[in-house]
Amino acid sequence: MGYIPTIDNDSVAALPAARFEGRIVIVDKEEQIEAACNDLRSATIIGFDTETRPSFRAGVSYKVSLLQLSTTDTCYLFRLSHIRLDNRILKILGSRQILKVGADVAGDIRALHALREFRADGFVDLQHEASRWGIEEKSLRKLSAIVLGLRVSKAQRLSNWEAEVLTPQQREYAATDAWICPCILEAMMRSEAVAGELTIISSSGVEGRREEHTRHKRRHGRHRHRHHNNEAQESNK
Repeated sequence: MGYIPTIDNDSVAALPAARFEGRIVIVDKEEQIEAACNDLRSATIIGFDTETRPSFRAGVSYKVSLLQLSTTDTCYLFRLSHIRLDNRILKILGSRQILKVGADVAGDIRALHALREFRADGFVDLQHEASRWGIEEKSLRKLSAIVLGLRVSKAQRLSNWEAEVLTPQQREYAATDAWICPCILEAMMRSEAVAGELTIISSSGVEGRREEHTRHKRRHGRHRHRHHNNEAQESNK
């Protein structure tokens, strides 16, 4: 199937909401890192995103507050305002064997480098890949609308990501943003054969490629896209 190149905001707003229905795990203590990273290392493709506390004053900015890494059924929210960017996390971010799929990957990597220098590898950027299917849109919201027919809410984007406790709405928002990225990539790859390979992004730029038709077997097999029109329920803790 072919994809439309663009979509207007009214059309996006009419679509059913995307919602991550898996387990959401807050990682805000050092002793929680090992179990989270062990689970993530068992996946071959994961969703990737970050959140930063917004600033509403000129000259004031904040560092990354949250790192989201999601498998098919579990999203880990690493609260980097509470814990350090641990070496065990960095091993995942530097592994080419684990594809990390996101949107504006280079921007997120730069933001993480402000916390700590590390070698990033194995990243795939939807903004780059979608253009090969003729999609001109760059935002995750519109990419999801075009490819999956689902609307990604941005209602929590400007909320306080350094709050003492994240609200259920923040947790669901953050988890959905990460989880849906591999869903978009895999849907495009299944829909139509397109010449070329996935571009793999690292700290040094585009360093290598991986054949796009390789079937990445995620930890629990083929994922399912979930259409959900109901009001958001409280996220799993």
